[in-house]
Amino acid sequence: MHWRGWQTPALQALAIQLVAALIVYCSATFLLPFTTLAFSLGHAAMLQGALAALLSAWRRMPRWWLPIQLLFPLALLATLGMQLPPVLFLLGFVFLLALYWSTFRTQVPFYPSGPAVWRSVLAQLPAPAAPGTATPLRFIDIGSGLGGLVLSLAAARPDGRFTGIEVAPLPWLVARLRARITNSSACFVRGDYGALDFSRFDVIFAYLSPAAMPALWQKVQREMRPGTLLLSHEFLIPDQAPHITVLPDPQGPNLYGWRR
Repeated sequence: MHWRGWQTPALQALAIQLVAALIVYCSATFLLPFTTLAFSLGHAAMLQGALAALLSAWRRMPRWWLPIQLLFPLALLATLGMQLPPVLFLLGFVFLLALYWSTFRTQVPFYPSGPAVWRSVLAQLPAPAAPGTATPLRFIDIGSGLGGLVLSLAAARPDGRFTGIEVAPLPWLVARLRARITNSSACFVRGDYGALDFSRFDVIFAYLSPAAMPALWQKVQREMRPGTLLLSHEFLIPDQAPHITVLPDPQGPNLYGWRR
């Protein structure tokens, strides 16, 4: 199977930084001996950042990558200058890995939602059915983070089955602990929502990223049953007008919905 990981922005950014560093190194090695210019590590970091930003713009990377590429070498140089104990870098790496896990591949960073969004999602759920007349409402949050939405819905709608799935181990563990401490009926599983069968659910909630929405829509079209609902906070599906548009918070983004 052909691995497409190098198409992800994070690895492209890393490759660009390495190319920029190589250009700066070669320039300093072969050109500086013929000049009288003073060239420090600080100058090299600034030049590498500028080259990386220009190369990122040439590669048409999202605009928010440009300041990251520009400042990364200087930030790295400043951090090394602090002479921090190596164990701090290891602990920081482990923490970020547990929090973000495969963000570089999925392009879905950690986006927590809030109570206003939870209330808006609750308002979009189908009305409770009479006891014994229908199967319980089945809801899943794909990328459930710390579990706030699922826990809130499970408390408000005891007639339903509310599940969250999260690939990053730290948020998943926190959500599991919160459910156990509060004796909630919410269920949290660790895994990739791409392996789920969407036909098992009546409502699917997503707070992902623009990069993930086209593939999500393809999966929805293949698997979701007629009459079910996809909700997405903030991010639209390209070329698919939503059936529902709600503004949970005047200061925040919309909640969108598509009915199958």
